[in-house]
Amino acid sequence: MDERQATTEFLLAQCRAYPALRPRDLLKALHQSVFGCGHFVTDEAEGLRLLLEELASLPAGAEGPGPELLDGPFCRLHLRGSGLAPRTLFRLFALSAEPPAGDAAALEEKLLCLLDLAREGRLPFSHEETARAVESWREAGFPACRHSPAFRRAYAPAYRVIRREYVRLLPLLAALDRLLAERERVTAALEGGSAAGKTTLAALLARIYPDCNVFHMDDFFLRPEQRTEARLADPGGNVDRERFLEEVLLPLSRGETVQYRPYNCHTQTLGGPAAMAPRVLNVVEGAYSTHPALAERYDLSAFLRVSPELQRARIRKRNDPAAQARFFNTWIPLEQRYFDATAAESRCDLIVEVEK
Repeated sequence: MDERQATTEFLLAQCRAYPALRPRDLLKALHQSVFGCGHFVTDEAEGLRLLLEELASLPAGAEGPGPELLDGPFCRLHLRGSGLAPRTLFRLFALSAEPPAGDAAALEEKLLCLLDLAREGRLPFSHEETARAVESWREAGFPACRHSPAFRRAYAPAYRVIRREYVRLLPLLAALDRLLAERERVTAALEGGSAAGKTTLAALLARIYPDCNVFHMDDFFLRPEQRTEARLADPGGNVDRERFLEEVLLPLSRGETVQYRPYNCHTQTLGGPAAMAPRVLNVVEGAYSTHPALAERYDLSAFLRVSPELQRARIRKRNDPAAQARFFNTWIPLEQRYFDATAAESRCDLIVEVEK
């Protein structure tokens, strides 16, 4: 589907979903589709306060629709029934406001679709009314606008605009929020194959939850002297899970400072000591993180599922030919053997589908 057809279908879907809407509401939807929400996030403390006020004003027990995809890289996350803690919801909103955003040229292309639909009589208001609204908005410089009074009366909109790439993470974030509300500390594992985005997701979680540690399974590869034939024949045996358990997971479970020496893949030796005090959220990322010898130490585990085609494309994009060969001929087969032998995917609490 090309962009023009996608915009046409989006506008018509908005009219079906919100029959009381006016031209201004479609202009708002297109503005959000291109520019997201950056114009609203200027003071995080004030933004969180406003969100808490809006949440408190919602009718008790009201359940809203699921995430509503817009015509671009953003979506509307309705506040009713989002499943997220307010601070988590606000952090997604704030992160979504970071550049890059769209530009006026992209918006103009979408407005052409809107005007064509109005001219063809496919909107619930006239071409003249639509054209006046577009021209007035254009002359003002395309400012952010509020929903029309008719829309607010009919639908009482309550949402925040976030990047659509975060939608697939909502079940994981909601599960983390539930655990964080119940426990003093939470330890979570991100399992999955090479190029599934485990490191990127762990870094994002550290931005969403400021009181967060991230530990990498890559820091616990076997040293050369440990790589015996028997050890490497063991599915998942190419990481030092015993050292990881003793130096990371057990201290975390006791609320003690974690002290370990990360493996340096260039020198193939252990580096200098690292010390990390336990935090409210402790994330472990990497293949082999949910090995059966480690799995019971986690409060939550998620498997990042990536298609072979996307995995190969990502590896080719970020590695030279020699490194690509190591991934394709050595690391990925080892990972797959471990996943198959230990049923890693089915043992995890959640599946996160990896998208382009």
